[in-house]
Amino acid sequence: MTTMFPKKDWSGQTRRALSATEVVAHLARLSGWTLQGDGADVAIEKTFRFANYFETMAFVNALAFIAHAQDHHPELSVHYDRCAVRLNTHDVGGISATDIECAQKIDALLA
Repeated sequence: MTTMFPKKDWSGQTRRALSATEVVAHLARLSGWTLQGDGADVAIEKTFRFANYFETMAFVNALAFIAHAQDHHPELSVHYDRCAVRLNTHDVGGISATDIECAQKIDALLA
């Protein structure tokens, strides 16, 4: 079965947890993203704020399209006027380049 929204194929790529130095360097280039948690629960997080529920849900739906295309799905906390996004890569037990790439794509939604 084909789909009009193909997922990124990670099967041919090796992913790894970024070092603390690499994470800090990437965070310096990502506006508003912060490091949260520790160990295997470490993640990058950002809260996006909106004027109303409609704008929040429009953002969440656009983010869902990106997540599907990347085959990488963030944890979301959705409220009337905001959405908190949390990214990490469970299979590497930390933050990977995939998380950084997704954060950049999510930021681009509102650029």
